Amino acid sequence: MQRLEREQRTVAAMIRLYCHAHHHAPELCAECSALLAYAQLRLLRCPFQENKPVCADCRVHCYQPRRRTEIQEIMRYAGPRMLWHHPLLALGHLLDGWRRQQ
Repeated sequence: MQRLEREQRTVAAMIRLYCHAHHHAPELCAECSALLAYAQLRLLRCPFQENKPVCADCRVHCYQPRRRTEIQEIMRYAGPRMLWHHPLLALGHLLDGWRRQQ
């Protein structure tokens, strides 16, 4: 699986975990769907493409300030839970972060 594709799947899984727990919706609510669409668009337009660092380590912050705050809240909630719900995506994300720091 390509790096950006895995990154898209990871952010989608995180948003779904957060939405299910906080908005109690079986499917994504309108607010979370809009954030997911925004995040996927940002990934597609990333200037680093396959060489991109994890967003927390990126020197280019492409999210609008409000959206950045929203995604940070989601990642704080969903990040630790990803190991339980989506272990392969979580491991891939951790490895990507470590790989880019070296």
